[in-house]
Amino acid sequence: MNLHGKHILLIITGGIAAYKMPLLVRLFIKAGAEVKVVVTSAAQEFVAVKSLAIVSQHPVYTDQYLGTNDEGLAHLDLTIWADLIVVAPATANTIAKVAQGLADNLATTAILATTKPVYFFPAMNDQMYQQPATQRNLAQLKADGRQVFEPETGFLAEGYQAKGRLPEPTTIFNLVQQAYWRQTQPQPLAGKRVLVTAGGTREAIDPVRYLSNHSSGKMGYALAAAAYAAGAEVTIISSVNRPISFPARIIPIISATELMTQLQAEFVQHDLLLMAAAPADFRSAQPAKQKIKKQADQDTMSILLTKNPDILASLPANHPGKFVAGFAAETENLLANATAKLTKKHLDLIISNPVGRTDSGFNVDQNQGTLLFRDGHQVVLSLMAKSQMATEVINQICAYMKL
Repeated sequence: MNLHGKHILLIITGGIAAYKMPLLVRLFIKAGAEVKVVVTSAAQEFVAVKSLAIVSQHPVYTDQYLGTNDEGLAHLDLTIWADLIVVAPATANTIAKVAQGLADNLATTAILATTKPVYFFPAMNDQMYQQPATQRNLAQLKADGRQVFEPETGFLAEGYQAKGRLPEPTTIFNLVQQAYWRQTQPQPLAGKRVLVTAGGTREAIDPVRYLSNHSSGKMGYALAAAAYAAGAEVTIISSVNRPISFPARIIPIISATELMTQLQAEFVQHDLLLMAAAPADFRSAQPAKQKIKKQADQDTMSILLTKNPDILASLPANHPGKFVAGFAAETENLLANATAKLTKKHLDLIISNPVGRTDSGFNVDQNQGTLLFRDGHQVVLSLMAKSQMATEVINQICAYMKL
């Protein structure tokens, strides 16, 4: 999933966040892309044209280019060259013009003259963003096939926190990369809804302490990203709040009981379940309502634990039309334990992976394991980045489902 060798036309309009765009250009170039930049006259008030020319290693194109190009087709030169167009920041004014089909400067003319993917990143004052006219214009862009990304909630130029802030260049880079991949690569999960669980649950002992495990949620979020890249609509039920660079519905939970409740409610609405969460096997039988205080004459303490429900087993044993995958995080007898869980929990796939190591498993960026499918065939995945392993898992699931 990369932009190597792609031609990117970056259109910068007149928002204050334009000053961040040299960094975005640099990120695209580091990824192997070639970048040309168009700036509106208003944008030149916020970002130095010379800086953009240096980082892009190309002349920066302004409205003067329309008048000085001898062939009179300057807008077509750029759009024929480009594989994709990014408009960031996209002001309310430019959004309104494009939504109405106006082309009164190089930026809007280039957008109107292309059939390539165009990605808009609106950035403006929150009141301007919420105006019915702006929302109508954004809806029109989406109806016209343009991809519009939501602005972030954050500190605005006006001096307060609200929705309207341009995402940071690294976030824009990731969003563009994944969106372009979805539009140009096969989408075996297009039209499918994928539910992913992530992170270890926390079981309260008292208002201060809890039982948990080392699960970071990295594998679950990597699976969610890979499912999105394959065309799926993604929902994540998670005990951890990790940054994502793709659109997904997030359902936060804390305990295993909450995880089971949300999973049972969501399962029927999804086509695939990827159970990457690590729910605690036990919880305190009677969590204290106040902090448990250490006593001077007390060297030990006992906590009565009770078993948490078996979450996967709580789902219907027969789930026609749905695909259910689980994980078996084991320290020994990996395949034997995984095979037993595959049958007991009525799974289509179980991913057996070793934990208790420093190079893979919990709370690191790499993983490895063996995929055991219901029909008996197995796929061994060697040590690799969790993002790469997630892509391999999704590819194997799609092959198994003949998608």
